[in-house]
Amino acid sequence: MTSSLLPPSFGIIIIGDEILSGKRQDKHLAKCIELLAQRGLSLAFADYVGDDPERITATLKRAFETTGVVFSCGGIGATPDDHTRQCAASALGVALALHPEAEALIRERTRDVALENGLPYEPDRPDNVHRLNMGRFPEGASIIPNPYNKIAGFTCHGPQGTVHFVPGFPVMAWPMMAWVLDHCYAAHFHAVKRIEKSVIVMGSMEATLTPLMETIEAKYPGVKVFSLPSVDHPEFGRHIELGVKGLPEQVEASFPELISGLLNFGAKLGPEMVRS
Repeated sequence: MTSSLLPPSFGIIIIGDEILSGKRQDKHLAKCIELLAQRGLSLAFADYVGDDPERITATLKRAFETTGVVFSCGGIGATPDDHTRQCAASALGVALALHPEAEALIRERTRDVALENGLPYEPDRPDNVHRLNMGRFPEGASIIPNPYNKIAGFTCHGPQGTVHFVPGFPVMAWPMMAWVLDHCYAAHFHAVKRIEKSVIVMGSMEATLTPLMETIEAKYPGVKVFSLPSVDHPEFGRHIELGVKGLPEQVEASFPELISGLLNFGAKLGPEMVRS
């Protein structure tokens, strides 16, 4: 398989004081992992940021300057605590501009709402003019359609990375994230099959097994060794789930050496597991 087929690295940034204060529980992380997994992709990192413009700008600047794809959830409205659009522009060193497609969709939405409520559509009314701010994106942005209420998200490309900006509301964000994946990254779906094999190691200490783990990773550069300790498992008690993950051929080659090394340590082994 050529490197050109390897999927990009995916990350997520979740923005909002309400998440960090505990007023709302984040649901975006688990959903993003699910959406990616359904398509044979995986999440590389997640960042949580409060409504602090300086921190948001720094986080987005890092995303734009690092190769990969990032979803940014929250803060793209037009209230005083929504800073993401402005911070994205600052991180890219460009101005905000009213996007013509986003403007048309916002006007369409406000007209629809007026008609639904039996009211005249007044495009120049101050609140309707203010709503247009939700269509002010960094120059060069493209829109992400919002099937819930037509208020678009947007995509920006940095020197290395791409960031897709969606609202904080799950009912809007999740279909928009799925749309981005299906329209921009379908060529990478299930392009690389990865598996993991692991074994339950009874009563061992991670420090004892670390040299073996380092040896396996050094011999098989494409393999990651993982260690998941537990102290109170109802069946196995104190144990470590120790395993390797990577491309199938790499895992098939490295796992027997892991087992052999554990047996040389005199480790007591439990069941083996395979996941894909």
